Amino acid sequence: MRSTSNPAFRNLPTQQGGYATFDRSGGGMMGGASAYAGSQSSHVDPSQAAQETGRPITVDDIVQRTAISGGLALVAGFLTMWSGLIVLALPAFVVGIVVALIVIFKQKPSAPLTLTYSGAMGVALGGISSMYPGVALQAVIGTAGVFFGMLVVYKTGAVRVTPRFTKWMMGALIGVVVLMLANLVMSFFVGGGLGLRDGSPLAILFSLVVIGVAAFSLLLDFDAADNAVKAGVPEKYSWYIAFGLMTTLVWLYIEIFRLLSYFQGD
Repeated sequence: MRSTSNPAFRNLPTQQGGYATFDRSGGGMMGGASAYAGSQSSHVDPSQAAQETGRPITVDDIVQRTAISGGLALVAGFLTMWSGLIVLALPAFVVGIVVALIVIFKQKPSAPLTLTYSGAMGVALGGISSMYPGVALQAVIGTAGVFFGMLVVYKTGAVRVTPRFTKWMMGALIGVVVLMLANLVMSFFVGGGLGLRDGSPLAILFSLVVIGVAAFSLLLDFDAADNAVKAGVPEKYSWYIAFGLMTTLVWLYIEIFRLLSYFQGD
């Protein structure tokens, strides 16, 4: 079982069983016979999943849960921008991070927590987006475009999620995080830090790299979800998968918004 860069998917139990899959040689995503999947968790006993009651997860479950979560985030973000309650952005972001940690370490799917995370991050991103109202819509369209584009890439097998690909992605992710932290630390001592977030040509290049890493991380998420459906995990884990996809989408939106804001000026 391949690993994934998304910690949420590491808590998906798996078991052997033949249920609906997202087979690249078979039906399409919206055909009802195909589905997303998830990766095996080293913290959850696969036999535990076999004992859980409930029907196996399907593509419709994941599409619906992800659509509800994403829709809630969009509505919360729009209402925050429309009301001008930008002051709620920071506390909402803190709530979102705390809820995310709870979901990851609780190791159990939870619709209320997934929706709370989506709503809180929607408010947070709505507050951030208020700084550049014209950029927000472009960032939303860009995020949706990347999401569906990478879904097509995964579905067609244009880029295959192999163990080697996963290792490269893990390395890229670690490298990006290290550079972000280094830039943050340096910003306390030198104005602008390493120049990775100041709107300079270097910052633009760095943002493009980060967007690329976030986009290809979606392939790992799709593959992790694919494996969960093939394993026949219970339907309730669709909320776990929706949460995992939302964390990647939030990151992707932030990076796209940041890049577009560089071209807006002060």
